[in-house]
Amino acid sequence: MNAALLRLILAQICIHGCMTGMRMATPLLALKEGYSAAAVGMLLALFALTQVFLALPAGRYADRHGLRRPLMLSVMAASLGAGVAVLLPVFPVLCLSALLTGGAAGTALIALQRHVGRMAHNKDELRKVFSWLAIGPAISNFLGPFAAGLLIDYAGGEAASETGFRAAFLLLALTPLAAWFWARTVQELPPALASSSSRNATAWDLVQNRGFRRLLLLNWALSSCWDVHTFVVPILGHERGLPASVIGTILGAFAIAAAVIRMLMPLLTRHMEEWQVVLGAMVCACVLFMAYPFMPGAWSMGACSVMLGIVLGSVQPMVMSMIHQITPAERHGEALGLRLMAINGSSVLMPILFGSLGTVVGVSALFWAVGVIVGSATRLPWLIGHEDMPAD
Repeated sequence: MNAALLRLILAQICIHGCMTGMRMATPLLALKEGYSAAAVGMLLALFALTQVFLALPAGRYADRHGLRRPLMLSVMAASLGAGVAVLLPVFPVLCLSALLTGGAAGTALIALQRHVGRMAHNKDELRKVFSWLAIGPAISNFLGPFAAGLLIDYAGGEAASETGFRAAFLLLALTPLAAWFWARTVQELPPALASSSSRNATAWDLVQNRGFRRLLLLNWALSSCWDVHTFVVPILGHERGLPASVIGTILGAFAIAAAVIRMLMPLLTRHMEEWQVVLGAMVCACVLFMAYPFMPGAWSMGACSVMLGIVLGSVQPMVMSMIHQITPAERHGEALGLRLMAINGSSVLMPILFGSLGTVVGVSALFWAVGVIVGSATRLPWLIGHEDMPAD
């Protein structure tokens, strides 16, 4: 891994960690204040709502301006989003924080993924750089919730005090500022030359690509796994009387496992195609989601989270590699924006649906429903590998 890639990974950890910490802390504060599971679902949906509207413009903006401008805007939005929660930690302000930090994380992710993809020169390099870059969110998925949970439990003298929540929000407001420190010296890459047809093309032209369309559906099924795990674990832990630090650790165990498997991906997949890795991961995820509701306590939930982290953590580098092979180079940012818009459109609706269904049928049914969804989509990676990927 070269120095530029390391700096980009550290920048991503700082911005994404702010969002993941807020995504763990804000629902706990809402639950503490007496809000229902449906209200918490709506709050979590807002972390994805901004990305639905910003993802495609952000991708096009990155195609035109490169890395630095979208990254600076993301740093500003993330710090502002967490900062306002420090000043006024009430439900409407928490909703604003969710919008700002979610949008910032999505915009930064698109710019970083586009830049890193253009640093690679062949399929093997694509897998390698995206495996390394994917470690960033895995680490921040641990650091953000874990640090926020510790401050919530211990910074105020008693567990889950208002002072503890304010301390957590303050730390999360400061972390994005470090992202600019890490990324400021990374050199911009020359712009990709666009053909006349690409300049006049619309997003619908990308969606008409059969392989890209299948990738969007596959990504939606897998993103549902992340959504239900992020949403239901805090509620399940709250029902079972687990403290915030333990809930954060369970979510963090998932993130650590995802980070470890992503470091090993270049070695493990040396003799495998992308579609084979994704197919195996989807089958395993289906089994684990069916089993998760039967886990009786923190240790068993943590073990299941680790296994899910290993399975789901292996997927993103493969999907990103396939996207960069299927779509034109001058439209990578737009393709990444469409991908993020599609999965976050689902992430807006799914937590609201999860919250409503969870109130009626219980959280166990949510795990089983997502297991059925991901299991029914296992044919997609096989079709992509055999019909849509370009020949070597």
